[in-house]
Amino acid sequence: MDKSTATHMFESLASGVRLDIVRLLVRHGHEGLVAGEIAETLSLPRTNLSFHLKTLTQADLLRVTQEGRYQRYRANLSAMDDLVRYLTENCCAAESEGCALPGTTECLESREKSLP
Repeated sequence: MDKSTATHMFESLASGVRLDIVRLLVRHGHEGLVAGEIAETLSLPRTNLSFHLKTLTQADLLRVTQEGRYQRYRANLSAMDDLVRYLTENCCAAESEGCALPGTTECLESREKSLP
């Protein structure tokens, strides 16, 4: 992932409504939800929702598939994983004693492999 892509993703998340949408869709995993279900769950007007869904889809944070007359939205979990990797790719590189972040054993292990 490059800086421009990461910036675009973060900009699209810089809205409480869009953040709520992404978190809702993450909870629903691979099943996702159709737009009407998202609107109902979050008590959003459908006209307002379509703008937010378009923004998140263009930022590659959501995937959309057509199901008859409905569109089903799913969180793009692999893109989110890439974003986290981008943020942590140099995790603890300046620390001589290893990673101090909780849950970063993968980071520490990859760093240890790169040490002479």
